[in-house]
Amino acid sequence: MGIVREALTVLVSAAVGAEVMLALVGGLPAAATGAGVLAAAALAGARYVAGADAVDSNYRRKVQLVKSREPTLRYWDAAVEDARESLLGYELHLRPLLQRLYGARLAERHGISIHTDPVRAAALVGPELWPWIDPARPRLGTDAAGGAVSVDPALRRPLPDRLIIALVERLEAL
Repeated sequence: MGIVREALTVLVSAAVGAEVMLALVGGLPAAATGAGVLAAAALAGARYVAGADAVDSNYRRKVQLVKSREPTLRYWDAAVEDARESLLGYELHLRPLLQRLYGARLAERHGISIHTDPVRAAALVGPELWPWIDPARPRLGTDAAGGAVSVDPALRRPLPDRLIIALVERLEAL
C-alpha cells in the first residue's frame, strides 16, 4: 500500500502545483478550467481503478492464456478409446484435448498459462501427471516437424485406464 500512497501524493502535489501555476498565469478562469479538467481526470482514473476486477466493456486488452481454439469435449469419447488402444492413440488424439482442457482450467481458475508458465502449471498438475500433458514435450511417434515416423512397438501398448482416470480426476480437481 506504500507505493499507492506515494503515487497519490505525487499526483496530488502535481495537480496542486498545476493549479497554482494556472492561477498565477491565467487568473481565476484558468484555475477554474484546470480544476474541472483535473476533476474529470481524477474521476476517470478512479473509475478505471475501481473497475480493474470487473468487466468494463472490453476497454482493456484481454490476456490470452489459451493459445489454441476453444476447449471442447466434442471428440472426447473417441479420443479416450484411442488412448485405451495405444500410446500413439493417446499422443495423437487424447493428449491435445487434455492439453487444451488443462490450459483452459489453469488459465480460468489460477491465471496460469501452460505454455508461458510451465513451472507453476506443473506444480499445480503434479509431477506424476505433468509429463503426460507437458506442451514442451515432443509428441511420441512424430518427428520434429510433427510428421509421423515409423511406429515403435512400445507405442502400440495401451495407456492404462488408471492413468486416464487420474488425468481426468486431476483436471476436475483443479
